[in-house]
Amino acid sequence: MSYLYVKSPPRISKAKKSLSPHHKKIIALFFLFSGIFLFLSAILPILQFQLSYSTKFNQILNPLSPQFYNHSESVLGDLNTDYTQLSNWFESDPDQSISSALPNYSTSSYYISIPKLKIKEAEVIFGSTDLKKSLIHYPKTALPGQYGSPVIFGHSVLPQFFNPESYLTIFSTLYRLKQGDEIFVNYDQIQYKYLVEEMFEVQPTDLSVLEQRFDDRYLTLITCSPPGTYLRRLIIKARLTDNT
Repeated sequence: MSYLYVKSPPRISKAKKSLSPHHKKIIALFFLFSGIFLFLSAILPILQFQLSYSTKFNQILNPLSPQFYNHSESVLGDLNTDYTQLSNWFESDPDQSISSALPNYSTSSYYISIPKLKIKEAEVIFGSTDLKKSLIHYPKTALPGQYGSPVIFGHSVLPQFFNPESYLTIFSTLYRLKQGDEIFVNYDQIQYKYLVEEMFEVQPTDLSVLEQRFDDRYLTLITCSPPGTYLRRLIIKARLTDNT
């Protein structure tokens, strides 16, 4: 019996279909509108802040520093600077070191609550510089309840990312406070109640906000402004009330 072997013809692979001009146009438009959406989601909150809130604050105390115009800086701050480190927040530090010698505090930290912003028992640490981990009590400023003013720094980002439990975003909505709003501070097992009195902005060169006034008992909160940028510093000043 004879056999006949027939070689099967080689398989011809189907050429991959290229996208039609119509589909390419749809994809291009998708990426275009996605980019526009991301851009607007970042810039619109800043513009809204400028129009709705910034004009309500008191006049900025100091003019722009000439260093502000340095080509390496922008509304978002120096890209080479880590603004989660408190030592980078002002262009000069009067103590040359944010963690300079501290007095002997009875505790290493205390807690602050701002009901209007849903901030509950946020930790304020003495001597720290890392704003990713806590709020920070500025060295050599008064203790809660004392004459003078504790100065507390907190980080902020774009308001839409605000999370009252994240220290990276905790002061993002600080600008929404108004005169008369309550701030509670728990220090050394004592609760102090402060009422907001004024809000204003300063330039990063203005260190006057760290100075102490001893005619009464105050509280100072500081964050970057507008939220999500490092252009200015927002200052919240509150005064201790007897209603604790």
